[in-house]
Parts: sequence; C-alpha cells; structure tokens
Amino acid sequence: MVDFSELRKHHKRYRMLRWIGQRTTWALHVIAWFKRHLPWLFEAIAFVARHLSWLDFINPLRYIKRLDWYIIKKFIGTYIYSIALIISISIVVDINENLAKFTEYHAPLKAIIFDYYLNFIPYFANLFSPLFVFIAVIFFTSKLAGNSEIISMLAAGVSFKRLMRPYMLSCILISAVSFYLSGYVIPHSNIIKQNFESLYKNKKLNTAADNVMLQVGRGTVAYIQHYDNNAKRGYGFSLDKFYGKKLISHLTAMEIQYDTISDSKYHWTLQNYKIRKFNGYREVIESGAKKDSLILMEPTDLIYSKGQQETFTSPQLSDYISKQIDRGSSNVVQYQVEYHKRIAASFASFILTVIGLSLSAKKRKGGMGLYLGIGLALSFIYIMLQTISSTFAINANLPPIIAAWIPNIIFAVVAYFCYRHAPK
Repeated sequence: MVDFSELRKHHKRYRMLRWIGQRTTWALHVIAWFKRHLPWLFEAIAFVARHLSWLDFINPLRYIKRLDWYIIKKFIGTYIYSIALIISISIVVDINENLAKFTEYHAPLKAIIFDYYLNFIPYFANLFSPLFVFIAVIFFTSKLAGNSEIISMLAAGVSFKRLMRPYMLSCILISAVSFYLSGYVIPHSNIIKQNFESLYKNKKLNTAADNVMLQVGRGTVAYIQHYDNNAKRGYGFSLDKFYGKKLISHLTAMEIQYDTISDSKYHWTLQNYKIRKFNGYREVIESGAKKDSLILMEPTDLIYSKGQQETFTSPQLSDYISKQIDRGSSNVVQYQVEYHKRIAASFASFILTVIGLSLSAKKRKGGMGLYLGIGLALSFIYIMLQTISSTFAINANLPPIIAAWIPNIIFAVVAYFCYRHAPK
C-alpha cells in the first residue's frame, strides 16, 4: 500500500512536469518546424549519435549505481562532519591560547576572523585530512557492519573488490581537492596568516640578511652586504662575472632596489654604481648615479624564514627548486621535501581507506570503539612517520622523494595485508 507521503511526492512531480510542459510549448513547435523543413539535420544527428554511442562507456556516471551513491554520501558526509567537528574544537582551543596576545597587540576583529581563522581552517583541515579520511571510513563502515549491511551486500553477490569502488571514487574526489588546496590555495593563505602572526602574535619574520653570496648564473656571483626585505633594498652590492677562472667584469653599487611594479621578474635598480670590464691588460670603467639592470635573483633568494616553503604554490616551488639546483645551492632540501610531500599526502587517502575498510568491514562484538582506537593510533603513527622522515631528509641526507614517500610505502604494505584478510 502506497502511503500518503509517496502520493504527495508523485503529485508534486506531476505538477512540476505539467508546469514545464505548459511553458515550453513554443520549443516543441520550433522542433516540429525544423523536423518538417530540415529532415536531413535530424538524420545527421541520429547518424552521429549511433556512431558515438561508444562514448557512453567512458561516462563515469554509467558505473556509479545506487549502492555506490549510498556509500559515497555516507563517506563524504562523515568526512565533512568530522572535519567540522575537529576544526571547531581547534579554533576554540586556539582562541583560548591566543586571546591574551590578540588583546595585547590590539588585533582588530575583522583581521582575526578573515586574515587569521579563515586561513587557519584550510591549512589544518588539509594537514589532518588523512586522519579524517581514516576515521570517517572506520566510523561509518563499522556502523554498516553493525547493522549487517555489509553482510547483506556480500551475500547478494557484491564482492569486496566491487564494494571498494565507491570508497575509491570518494578518495579520488578528496585527493583532488586536497592536492589543489595544498598546491594552489593554502600557500596564499599562509602568506596572509604569517603576516597576521608577525603583527599581532609577536612572531617576527626574518626581514633582513647580512653577507649574502649566491650564484645568479653560470659564472656570475652576486654579493650583498646587507639586505632589507621590507624596503626590498640592498646595500654594498657587487656582481662578478667569470669566464672559466678568469674575472672579466666587476660591478659594485652602493645600493640596489628591487622593482616590485615591473611586469617581469629580476628587475633591479643600481644606485651609485661602477662597472669594471677586463679585456687582457686593458680595463674599461663605467660609473653613474643610477642604472636599471636585469639580475637573475629575487628577494626570496636572499631571505629565508621558517616555513617559507609553505608559502610557495607548487609551480613556484618547482621553479625555485630548479633555480637553486642550477645555482649549486645546498639550502634546497626542505623545499624538495615540501614539494614531494604534497604529492604523497594526496595518495595517503587511498591507502588509509583500504586499511580502514578492511579492518571495519567485519562485524565483531564490542562495536566500533576498538576500530576507532586502532584508526587513531595508525593515523598518528602516519603523521609521526611524516615528521621523522622529513627530519632525516633535512639533517641526515635522506633523499627528499624517499622521505616524502616512506609513510605511504610502509602503510601500503599494511594495507595489502589488511586487504588479503578482509571478508570476501
């Protein structure tokens, strides 16, 4: 017997379709006119549709069934709920810790909300995203197993491999969002958050450097006695060019100013400069008060502050690493670790999901408490391995790509054994 709610739902659907039909009669007349006067057009459309029917096989929605949508909604919903819950608690704790500093440095409410916490949320949400994925999978899968839904699916002929499909589709979505956030959104947010912290939390950024020497090109070495990043100005600048082991040019300038409004990079203005060019025993001297010059260095090459690698987008990070390697710089490991970690962290969702699903798909006595405990322990072990491997890469000469992927490799082995012992 159909209940009243079903009748109301079908009645609303009928009224909506009737409303659409009454207001689109003109479209039907237009189609009928084209069909009478341009029959070849409809034949061409039918021909194309017949010969492009194979495209239906690459349509991803073709392979997502009702069971898949059910699990995907459960997965994504639990994941978002767990993130919202943990981030809410983190914000409350952070406010409690920093309220005195906000008051002491007279931080405006608008800056606290939009410059600090609005950028605080995506950073920490993405940082602990593998933890949230693991907990979400264990939480709702244990609930499905407790309600005998997993048993029903397996008894109906759904294999465990087929059951993993909606989980993997959810991981593709989460990993894509995580990679985009870590590579393109969070770096800009970190710049705003670090500027706020330097103003209102007394976390001073490194804004000056002394006695900086770097290779800015093949056979070209630059030296700055003192550089002020706030003013983008350097003092006591020199630039030496070598051909082989022979010095062919020596440039000095009292001051050097970076052009921040130029359309392209590497534009500097030299003040009170002198250029000495050597050609055998001859020397040509050029001097002046001001000169615009193109020097292959940027302010980020001169100043390093803690967490600077987190303020670069992935393309900027890749360019910076390539540039520093070409210059022969050794201070590039932490940038390489950050670059590879962003890629490795995106794949962590797949590995932890396989472990969580394999552990919690079997119905056991005691409920989901044991699974949640195991999930939290494994998640914190994963985060600890990330920290330890990064430290080894920076201080013990471990290759950065290996350091970034060590947690994934270890947990991939764990995921394989969990999958082998999962209920089939």
